[in-house]
Amino acid sequence: MTQEIQAHGFDDSTIAELREIAARYPEKRSGLLPMLHLLQSVQGRVTPEGIEVCADLLELSAADVSGVATFYTMYKRRPVGDYHVGVCTNTLCAVMGGDEIFTRLKDHLDVGNDETTDDGSITLEHVECNAACDYAPVVMVNWEFMDNQTPESAVQLVDDLRAGTEVRSTRGARLCTWREAERVLAGFPDGRADEGPGAGEASLLGLRLARERGWTAPDGGDDADDSAAIGAGVPEEPEQKVAGAKESDDDVAEQAAVEEEAPTGEAAADKEEAQ
Repeated sequence: MTQEIQAHGFDDSTIAELREIAARYPEKRSGLLPMLHLLQSVQGRVTPEGIEVCADLLELSAADVSGVATFYTMYKRRPVGDYHVGVCTNTLCAVMGGDEIFTRLKDHLDVGNDETTDDGSITLEHVECNAACDYAPVVMVNWEFMDNQTPESAVQLVDDLRAGTEVRSTRGARLCTWREAERVLAGFPDGRADEGPGAGEASLLGLRLARERGWTAPDGGDDADDSAAIGAGVPEEPEQKVAGAKESDDDVAEQAAVEEEAPTGEAAADKEEAQ
């Protein structure tokens, strides 16, 4: 097994880190996702050799590993540039300007979707929802948020990246290269997790309103306490409806009893004929 792994062409340091990742989990195959990120940090994509080394280390088939690598869109089978620029074109971002941003960047960079500029600096891709709808339209650079973008700000963003200008995420750290980001995703921190703001005003608005208005969550007591807390602000109408429903049920039962004691005309005729 060791000779086979070495034959894939990875240095001892990379193999040791791959083994370290696998050892984090009770079932070592659970380490496949971060292992693929580590390989991308080394090779810039998931290569056939990378698939084979993961398969050997995890005692899986190459088909199993390849199935995972081709299922998740964060794993790339073609080389990625220094900066992966993902423009959200899902519904809200699209109507807020995401489609226009993507079109402008394609023209400005002279690339299509999932293509890389000739200088290897930018890979452009339209991506699905980035879970940042309150900041739409959103662009991500190496999985860091760039919020409330416009076609003009997006063009300035990629120009700054290509020029080597330091760029900071709207809600995060200084932007690093794609390979550096992939190493972080593999579980090897770069010490910048707390650099920059972690949340913006749009995300914190609900918390601010709750504090201003004295809103609190249930304190987690017993079921009765929880029910009381949850129902504290509920109007009485639903209870009235429930009571009304109960009364209707009682009426139906009473009517059935009356009918049983005094049969309908048809039932009475049947009874008389039988006699």
